[in-house]
Amino acid sequence: MLEVTNPAVEQRTDRDFADIYQNSEQYREVEGSITRLSVPPPDSQPLKFSSIYSQDQLSQFLICLKKQTLVYWRSPRYNLVRLVFTMVCALIYGSVFWDVGNQRQVMHTTKGLFMVMGALYSSCIFLGVNNASSVQPIVSIERTVFYRERAAGFYAPISYAAAQGLVELPYILVQTILFGVITYFMINFERTARKFFLYLLFMFLTFTYFTFYGLMAVGITPSQHTASVLSSAFYSLWNLHSGFLVPKPRIPGWWIWFYYICPVAWSLKGIISSQLGDVETMIVEPTFKGTVKEYVSTSFGIDVGMMGPTVAVLLGFCILFFSVFALSIKFLNFQKR
Repeated sequence: MLEVTNPAVEQRTDRDFADIYQNSEQYREVEGSITRLSVPPPDSQPLKFSSIYSQDQLSQFLICLKKQTLVYWRSPRYNLVRLVFTMVCALIYGSVFWDVGNQRQVMHTTKGLFMVMGALYSSCIFLGVNNASSVQPIVSIERTVFYRERAAGFYAPISYAAAQGLVELPYILVQTILFGVITYFMINFERTARKFFLYLLFMFLTFTYFTFYGLMAVGITPSQHTASVLSSAFYSLWNLHSGFLVPKPRIPGWWIWFYYICPVAWSLKGIISSQLGDVETMIVEPTFKGTVKEYVSTSFGIDVGMMGPTVAVLLGFCILFFSVFALSIKFLNFQKR
């Protein structure tokens, strides 16, 4: 068709095919049909749909979840490496703090107590930071795919964001069990079911909000590199105001507000109060005389009776970080084309 209607043929035959078509009966019929059909019939209603998507929100979410599950299952360089890294870190921490939790004579001194608290503090923050950093390249790549599929009207942003967050939870749970079981029994904390499951609970919530924070950092920034810089700044601030390096009573009054909005501070509060909040071992030193429970309360400002509110606050951080990620996916667009 193109070979017999191209400009070279027009020059050779001295004919203009556009003029021939405009003067044809077919052209007049087409123009008449356009004019006739452009006027709606009487009593007709405009064509409209309740949604621009072919599926409802639940179906979109399930389809996105199935897709993300398959993507994660086929990404061993991310998930398998993350689980192996978790196991290696757990063995290292367990060997460094071997049997510290069971040595009650260590807790007779503040230095020994600091060693136990250091084991709890470092275990909850180190892997959390690794989770937030390692998830960012994955989400950045997936966001590029999402831009294309959103433009085609495949699914709503909230359905995609919900699937992206939910698909992380099984891997975080496995990570928590691996790290929590290995470190708990190698450090040899008190072997009661309540303390063991509270340890796993606070670990799971900590890893979850760190992972969702990594999602959020990518969602509100135009690139993975910008997200990494932003995240690193907050890691340092969280570490400084967590209440361990500088205990809560010693934080200056103009910075104490940051302690209450620091998620690591609440993780530390929960994990320390769950493991040391009922220890009645006496500490007798020139600077302090009392039980471990009293020392934790007076020196670090950790209220051992705040277990429920601490869990609620950590859940709140998880929901907050995820919600910001979902809203950023819906309202922000960093595409350059």
